Amino acid sequence: MEPDLFTAAAEERQEKEPSSSPLAVRMRPRTLDEVVGQQHLLKPGSPLRRLVGEASGPAGPSSVLLWGPPGTGKTTLAYVVSKATDARFVELSAITAGVKEVRAVIDGARRASGGYGKETVLFLDEIHRFSKAQQDSLLPAVENRWVTLIAATTENPYFSVISPLLSRSLLLTLEPLTDDDIKRLIQRALTDERGLESAVTLPEETESHLLRIAGGDARRALTALEAAAGAALDKGEAEIGLTTLEETVDRAAVTYDRDGDQHYDVASALIKSIRGSDVDAALHYLARMIEAGEDPRFIARRLMISASEDIGLADPTALQTAVAAAQAVAMIGFPEAALTLSHATIALALAPKSNAATTAIGAALEDVRKGMAGPVPAHLRDSHYKGATKLGHGQGYVYPHDLPEGIAAQQYAPDELKDRAYYEPTRHGAEARYADAVEWTRKNLGRKRP
Repeated sequence: MEPDLFTAAAEERQEKEPSSSPLAVRMRPRTLDEVVGQQHLLKPGSPLRRLVGEASGPAGPSSVLLWGPPGTGKTTLAYVVSKATDARFVELSAITAGVKEVRAVIDGARRASGGYGKETVLFLDEIHRFSKAQQDSLLPAVENRWVTLIAATTENPYFSVISPLLSRSLLLTLEPLTDDDIKRLIQRALTDERGLESAVTLPEETESHLLRIAGGDARRALTALEAAAGAALDKGEAEIGLTTLEETVDRAAVTYDRDGDQHYDVASALIKSIRGSDVDAALHYLARMIEAGEDPRFIARRLMISASEDIGLADPTALQTAVAAAQAVAMIGFPEAALTLSHATIALALAPKSNAATTAIGAALEDVRKGMAGPVPAHLRDSHYKGATKLGHGQGYVYPHDLPEGIAAQQYAPDELKDRAYYEPTRHGAEARYADAVEWTRKNLGRKRP
């Protein structure tokens, strides 16, 4: 690593006064063997093992993209590599760095490689914050291996990282830490000399609550532990009681990133719970979105889609309810909009379900995309313009309102599709009435099933 004067001074102070650093920083693993979780990425011969020099042969280490939720160890893995590798290690953050800084690192890497035979590892945090042009500036260095890139992101790299950079790097997906993983980290922090050095103990009920607060985020767990330990010691208590933890951490931070994958994961879970008619699960996901400060208009839009996609004509009022909810939340906003969204979510979750409208348009679109269109039958073509009659447009058309039952047995679809049936209604809820109507009208139109 190449720290500047101020970074070097800060690191020297941290070495002399460890307690000046947050507990999460002090407890960072020093080797890959100390890393908790992510064992699928740490097997012998893995890209990360090769980055720290645990490999030999002509194949050099590959650039990697570390993708995972916050607190799963992306920065920790880069830190371990920085301590273990013999290469020159440079760290940048996409929040503060730009093309100028990237080019400076690349120029330095080329000089170090040509002049001293020293390889460079570049850790770029929050790469998804780089624009396309900024990411483009990395391509020559990665392709020619002037630098070995370790890039970290909490967002789906297939959407946030340019394809050329993806193709030149190995994508390593970090999994959320389990409760057992977090528990190991907590116990290590309680006893380790770099941590709390057994100054306090953690009863089982407090530990269980701490695990719930953490939500799989190691940094959040250690931050909460440090705050609660400090509060307990200030009270002269030798253990962290549940009340102390609850007072210190006022509420559990919702595991939800409004700009990242979890934004879509929780929204997906809401819609799938509505589709599955689990009203309680749907309300849970709705609450998570509300608590995280999600835009109520986004939630309302998802509910409107659900009303047509999963309920349709089984309950024709579902779309009306969802549209009314969308109009209401746009007018009143939070916190009152939570009531309206709850109203709509409950109604949709408990409504009878049918995806017949969804499959119907899907099947029709598929045929059109296959080229199964065919000319519009002559009797249905526009006959209002001059010369249309000479072309035979409109001739033979029967006006349904002239008939007693209001239905004319004539061909409406192109010849290629005249017996095609797209809408297959269910017998769920109100759609049973539409099923009867479809059966009757197809029969009276003289339609034959293919």
